[in-house]
Amino acid sequence: MLEEVERWLTRRSWTAADRPLDVLRAAKRGTTVSVVLPALNEQETVGDIVAEIRRALMGPSGLVDELVVIDSGSTDRTAEAAAAAGARVVHRDAVLPRIPAVPGKGEVLWRSLLVTRGDIVCFIDADLRDFSADFVSGIVGPLLTDPEVQFVKAMYDRPLGTAPGQGGRVTELVARPLLNLHWPQLAGFVQPLGGEYAARRTLLERLRFPVGYGVELGLLVDALHTVGLDALAQVDVGSRKHRHQDGQALGRMAAAIYRTAQLRLSRGSLVRPELTQFERGEDGFVPRTHPVDTEERPPMREIGEYAARRAA
Repeated sequence: MLEEVERWLTRRSWTAADRPLDVLRAAKRGTTVSVVLPALNEQETVGDIVAEIRRALMGPSGLVDELVVIDSGSTDRTAEAAAAAGARVVHRDAVLPRIPAVPGKGEVLWRSLLVTRGDIVCFIDADLRDFSADFVSGIVGPLLTDPEVQFVKAMYDRPLGTAPGQGGRVTELVARPLLNLHWPQLAGFVQPLGGEYAARRTLLERLRFPVGYGVELGLLVDALHTVGLDALAQVDVGSRKHRHQDGQALGRMAAAIYRTAQLRLSRGSLVRPELTQFERGEDGFVPRTHPVDTEERPPMREIGEYAARRAA
């Protein structure tokens, strides 16, 4: 590990307990905070997350000013559950309709900048179980108390079933090797692909958003190049329990993440942006070919509607 990263780990790694709520309330001083939950068919968990954020952070504490669930085309009762728990629900396709939406998490996060107003934007995945409000207050805290910090990732244990620390398979097999080899300044991030992170709007609006699974790696790498390592930080929020995907889905995720890294290394393109996987059928293994995300959204500040809204 680079000496620079070792120093960064001591200066820019904290725990959620380092900044109690009363400290954050005192530090807020007019800074507004938006929490965004991207959601696709998460009716079992999204309501509990919304309810906990409202209970712990939007009442007397006043830490969170805005809570928005962006529905990415759910076919279950995700939107109803989120609204019943007290979130403002916005459908992905209703945001910036002149640009047709494409499937993908990054697409939703990018569009969320147009329908939120907070100076700090905090992203939280909607499939978390046993959710704690520390996920929000922990990663927002450094942005409220340290003006030099621009981007904060959550770090946590990721159990896989009853096996501690075995979650995050794509992180360990794909993202961590890529970062260590090509962006060694980012080797200190415990959960580089985690979906819980917060950043200043003034940074997010300058970054490109990969539309799919590569969004977390893309934002982290681009934030490093935009503001430098010392403006990045991480906060330990405990343990993260969520719905795990099967091996086929993880393979597609890995391909998208590799493509995101490849694009940033060369600013070139893949010859064939596809991934072929195999499933056993009645007559043996059957190939299934899936497209790899090849599109990225431009920095939001280049979108006319966003500039007009910010000027209003």
